[in-house]
Order: sequence, then C-alpha cells, then structure tokens
Amino acid sequence: MPAPRVLIFGVIFAGIVAFGFWLGETADDQVGGDRIVIEYWEKWSGPERQAMADLVDEFNASQDRIYVKFLSVSNITRKLMLATAGGNPPDVAGVWAADLPVFSTNGALTPLNPYAERAGIEPGDYLPSVWGQLVVYDRLWGLPTTPSANALHWNKRLFREAGLDPDKPPRTIAELEAYNDRLTRINDEGDILVLGHLPTEPGWWNANWSFWFGGDVWNGEDAVTATGEANMAALKWIASYPERYGVGPLLGFRQLSGVFASPENPFFRGRVAMALQGPWMYNFIQNFAPDDFEWGVAPFPSLKAENYGTSLVECDCLVIPRGARHPEEAFAFIAWLQEPAQMERLCLAQLKFSPLAQVSEDFYVRHPNPHIRVYRHLAESPLARWRPQMLTFNEFSADMGSAIDDIMRGAESPEQAAGELQERQQGLFKRKYDNWQKVRDERMKEWDQQ
Repeated sequence: MPAPRVLIFGVIFAGIVAFGFWLGETADDQVGGDRIVIEYWEKWSGPERQAMADLVDEFNASQDRIYVKFLSVSNITRKLMLATAGGNPPDVAGVWAADLPVFSTNGALTPLNPYAERAGIEPGDYLPSVWGQLVVYDRLWGLPTTPSANALHWNKRLFREAGLDPDKPPRTIAELEAYNDRLTRINDEGDILVLGHLPTEPGWWNANWSFWFGGDVWNGEDAVTATGEANMAALKWIASYPERYGVGPLLGFRQLSGVFASPENPFFRGRVAMALQGPWMYNFIQNFAPDDFEWGVAPFPSLKAENYGTSLVECDCLVIPRGARHPEEAFAFIAWLQEPAQMERLCLAQLKFSPLAQVSEDFYVRHPNPHIRVYRHLAESPLARWRPQMLTFNEFSADMGSAIDDIMRGAESPEQAAGELQERQQGLFKRKYDNWQKVRDERMKEWDQQ
C-alpha cells in the first residue's frame, strides 16, 4: 500500500486517540477507565475467528482510547438487518461483500466514503476485483478482510494414471471434456467409479457458470439474462453430463459422495479428478486428504481460449451499520486492520491472499499454500469477476440451483429450465428494482448527508 496513505491514517488515528472527539459517550461505553467500547460482530468461527481475535487483542493493547468487544455471531446477515432495523446495531460487522447491495438498498449501512477520504484510503490501495465489490451505487460500503478466487483443482495422480500430463491442466471447456473422457472410469455394471469432472461438485457456484462462458446472469442494470447466450451455453454443457453418463449412474455417484470436510470428500478420495474450488482447499487437504495426495491449481477452463484466466473473486469485509453509536471509532479500528502488517497477518492466518495492491515478498515466503500465487494472480487479472450486484441474486442463485438439479435429473431441458427461471426471477427482480427506483433519490440524499 502506498506510504502516503499509511502516514495520513497514522496522523488521523493519533488525533482520534489523543483528542477523543467521540459522539454519544455514556458510562456504559467505558471499560478500564475512559476507553470507548465498540462492539464488533463477526460471522467467523474456529481458526478464522481466532485469527481475527488475536488482532483485536493487539489493537486493544496498542492504545488506551478504544476497546473492541469481539463477538462471533451466527446467521449474521439476518441478525444484523434486524438489529439495525431495531436501532441497536453493533459498531462494526463482518459480512460478505456479495450482500452489500441488499444491505445498502435497505438503508442498513453507513457510507464509508468520507471516512476513507479522511484516512487517505483510495481504490488504488486494493486489487480492482476486491474494490469493485465494495462499491455499490457509487458509494463505498465496506473495507476488505480476506478474499478468495476460484480455480481449477486437479488430482495429479489420476492425470498420470489416465496418461495425461499431470502438470498440464485443460485450458478450454473442450479440453476439459476431452480430459474428462479419459479420466472417467465405469465398471461393467455401469456404475461410475471415477469422474473427471462434475459441474455440481461441489455445486456452490451454480449461478455463476456463465462467467466461464463469456457472460453474466443480468445486464448490470434492470434485467435478468438467464436465457442469454452465455448462460444457455453453460446449461447445455451441464446437460451434457446426464446425456453422456446417464441420469441413474450420476445420481448414484452423487449419493455416494461424502461430506466435504471429511476424508470421504470425492476429490480427496480420488473419485473426482477436477473441481472448482478456492484457497481454503489447502487446509482441507492437509486435514483430510491422504498424505501422498498430489494436486495442482490453475485457472478454470473457459469456453473460449481468450477468456482463459476468468475467475470468481469473493471477499469478506467490515462495515459500519447505520445507527452505530461510534462510527468514528469503528472506522479507526477498520482502518488499522487495513495496514499491510495487520492485513498480511490476518490473511496468512486464514490461508488466503492479501486484498491489498502491494504485498510483501515475506508474505509469500511464509505462506504454507504452495499455490497461493495462482489465486492472487487470478484476482489481479482483468478477467476477474465478482458476484452480480443485483438485488435478488440470493434468490436467483437458489432458483438456479434448483434448475440445474432438474437438468441433471433429466426432468427439464436447458431451454425449459432457463425459460421458467427467467420468468420467475425477472418478475421478482422487477418488483424490487421498481421499488428501489421509487426511493433511490431520497436514499442517495440521506447517504450524502451522513
């Protein structure tokens, strides 16, 4: 991160601590004397939670003006919306950047533009694929913690056994399916023993397959495009699996697939040779895969060679809910976490890559994941994508998952499934979009006055 931003923030943070220009301070806000207590809700649990807890402890020990009370909260999206509507939100919350369109449209967040400007935080401090997720309606709603990028993961042993070069993954969808044919093994009874690839394994990004086919699922403004060329190409590709391998054998194969976070995971067991996954796989492989498991990471194949390198980048972020009692202090904590030293420690502890534009070489030297640079390069690429900032994307995603299940079961053709999906989701989207247009100008004025 550029040095001037660090210097500016340091002056601002020192001013906050030294002069204590706090708003709404009460006796209940004090801990250990004159410290202001800010409440921070975070969705993480386990090691991810502990990584942030350690940094919170460090922040609390680094100065004597602000005390962060750190709480791990389940179902944070729903609870944060309810707490904000009830007028009793936390000061800081850790959410998924993909939910910022819904939070902001519903007036649940505080715009961070003026805080960021005072701290010298700029778009160029971050990867464009990360910053782009944080800006909705031309306002900045959060600052990042840990990002991820999806990539092709493959089993090198299975490649070698199939006569494929274990260090040469497929680059196009056509190559992926050629590899698939060589990797797939079926016994005399017609049961599938090994599949080269299965689009529904794990099936977490069913609504985003159109990215690798050169398109999207909406037009970026006012219409869903489930029947568009890219999404139709993706659905027809998915439909080719039950056509080639049979509905029954595929259902049987999927029923025998084990729990993801276990040694029964089909990728770890060698039952699926290639899968779309992210940087967290290193930790699961260390914990659940055989000791001699050989794996590689590369961009997921795309329909056209010129789009090779496309990836879905996702990010966790910190926000200040609307109505937070201590927004200045909350932002001081958030900004402290954006400093390179803190950010790299957090991302290293969570086995992710840094969202900052500048990263130290020591970060990569210390990182245990041998493929971490691959994910980072994908996030740096101009082909990097993020989830559509459409108001109904969560509903669209669930509906797309159901449509793909129908296609995989042979219950509907891609054309039928997409047509019905388009009708349902465009109707839902239009209602929410029209409602937003009615309050947009007023909401924008409110944001500008905050």
